[in-house]
Amino acid sequence: MALSEISLKRAASYIVKGRLPPASPIGHLPPECQPADAADSMAIQDAVHESLTANGHGNVTGTKIGCTTQVMQDFLGMTHPCAGAIFDATVRHGIGEFEFDSFLHVGVECEIAVRLGSSIRAAAAPHSMESVSDAVAAVYPAIEIVDDRYVDFVAREPDWRTWLADDFFGAGIVLGEPITEWHGLDLAAVHGSMSISGVEVGSGHGSDIINGHPLEALAWLANAEAVRGRDLPADWIVMLGSIVQTKWVGKNDVVAVEIGGLGRASARFT
Repeated sequence: MALSEISLKRAASYIVKGRLPPASPIGHLPPECQPADAADSMAIQDAVHESLTANGHGNVTGTKIGCTTQVMQDFLGMTHPCAGAIFDATVRHGIGEFEFDSFLHVGVECEIAVRLGSSIRAAAAPHSMESVSDAVAAVYPAIEIVDDRYVDFVAREPDWRTWLADDFFGAGIVLGEPITEWHGLDLAAVHGSMSISGVEVGSGHGSDIINGHPLEALAWLANAEAVRGRDLPADWIVMLGSIVQTKWVGKNDVVAVEIGGLGRASARFT
């Protein structure tokens, strides 16, 4: 049975309290508003977005897709991708500056991102990699900023259902320079690497993303949104998933990602 409107709002208020300053670790949701499945989690997520925007966190400007690679599914104990919001107030370009102490346990991921030049309509589903590629106006090298804002992530307190309701660790992004003439690039073959304060900490390829291509993640998202009757609008930013396992950072660390054919992005935590 789907959660009631009262339960959705109660769950959202619990999560939002953990996210707004001063942030505090999020634990299991109260029994009466525990999400039973991904559909419940996404309904709570909608309520979280509404509350965060009302409390000055910004407007939703895109979607981050999590667990699109085997390395991330293994790391998080997931068997399928999932989606969370990107808020405009958390987007940086080129070199992202972040206040380390504003996070509970901050980490970074090496990603490929896209910006849509036209909408991907729910009515046109089912979508394929080929059909969604026509909507892509630009491709970016990118860093996702994640925050382990949970009581005990390792012990799964809470578990993935609450992570999903809470935008799946999402805390911000850094976009490198946009590549608009990207159609000649083999996005499956591109190699990406990530370094922290000059030391390489991981690397991967575009083919590590679901079904062997980054745009397969975009097709997955478009189909998932279509099930909910939702379009992906023009100018939407989509983070297609990390090709490197999440790495945690310390104060004053500088993070750089380099993706062949796309360029680089960096983040500094002060």
